[in-house]
Amino acid sequence: MKKMLFLFCCINASMGFAQGRLSLTDAIQVALKNSLDIQLAKNNLEISTINNHQGIAGALPTVTATANDNEQIISINQKFSDASRNTTRNNVGSNNLSVGVTGTILLSNGYRVVTTKKRLGELVQQNEHLLNVQVQNTMAAVATRYYDIVRNQGFIKTIDQSIGVFQKRLDILLARKEAGLSNNADIFQARLDLNAQVQQKLQQELVIQQGKTDLLNLLFLNPDSSITIVDTILVEKNMLLATVQSALKNNPQMLSAEQQVKINELIEKETAALGKPTLRANTGYNFNNTKSGAGFALLNQSYGPFLSVNLSIPIYNGSVFKRQQQVAEINSRNAQLQKEGLLQTLEAGAVRTYQAYKNALQQLETEVENYKLSMQLVDLVLKRFELNQATIIDVRQAQQSFEATSFRMVNLNYTAKLAEIELKRLANSITP
Repeated sequence: MKKMLFLFCCINASMGFAQGRLSLTDAIQVALKNSLDIQLAKNNLEISTINNHQGIAGALPTVTATANDNEQIISINQKFSDASRNTTRNNVGSNNLSVGVTGTILLSNGYRVVTTKKRLGELVQQNEHLLNVQVQNTMAAVATRYYDIVRNQGFIKTIDQSIGVFQKRLDILLARKEAGLSNNADIFQARLDLNAQVQQKLQQELVIQQGKTDLLNLLFLNPDSSITIVDTILVEKNMLLATVQSALKNNPQMLSAEQQVKINELIEKETAALGKPTLRANTGYNFNNTKSGAGFALLNQSYGPFLSVNLSIPIYNGSVFKRQQQVAEINSRNAQLQKEGLLQTLEAGAVRTYQAYKNALQQLETEVENYKLSMQLVDLVLKRFELNQATIIDVRQAQQSFEATSFRMVNLNYTAKLAEIELKRLANSITP
């Protein structure tokens, strides 16, 4: 996890790729810098880091200053045993001014503050794992799209080879026609086949252009940008299922699920503390000043510091705390079940992906041999055709076998690479 965060933070913000040529490393670094999902995950991590504070947990004292100035006009009607002191006045001005500063600190609340602080720390770690989830997912998505372009460029190479064969066949037929040994029907068919290959190449170029646009969109770059990708698909052939399975414990999704279990358990403790006594200490300074235009007291002024202790003991609140505790316990069990379900899903995904990986590699070995044989077959049939020992149909069949074999080989290589990328993602081992 720390390694991934380090790699992420070390991305050079001014990085670019020279003359439009884009490598996989360049693409991944641009995506990591520009990805909105990663930026959102970073913001969530920053929020949880800010909230991971003693003050948020309630451990620090609070200080409050208050001031109140009440001006009023009143009517007074006062009677005493001594009638000479009786007062009856209307529209008497009165002012009541009170100023105070109060400091409050929590002394005890059933360890709820300590538990809350631990939960805030767990949230920071969980958001770190979620950030790594986005980093791994982004790198996997970029690699997948990048190698899809490389795969389609491989198809272009096969089509170019086919065009070369069809052009050579046409040249042979034209030479034969000049010698009076060929007919127009064969030449027309050869031109139709050649034009069909040119059309197929144009369609494949469109697929590549749109693939590059999708890649640029994934990198949050201008979709009209011109990029050149010159690369080959090299599959790592020594991956082991046991290694991937043992690394699943470091999968950031699993780590996040483990953190959620801990968070829910801490919420359980926080909820239990709601039913325990709370002890607070209060101190401060108050000033009160009351003036009246008439009456028994024309001026009443008091001021000075104070110190108090407040004890609050929950006795009954309609069983709200009890039900909240029951819900918190269920949420903890649910988090544990979700973690176990996620682990099972990841393990099943690892096994299925590894099966696809090994199967693609096994097929690839045979397909590479078939590709070599199909190339030799095309060369042989062309030579025989040039010597008038093979028909135009023979050439076409040999060429179709070559194309099918080449396409299968490229697809199998791509399939194996995708499986490799997914296995590394599950094992949290994709690097820029």
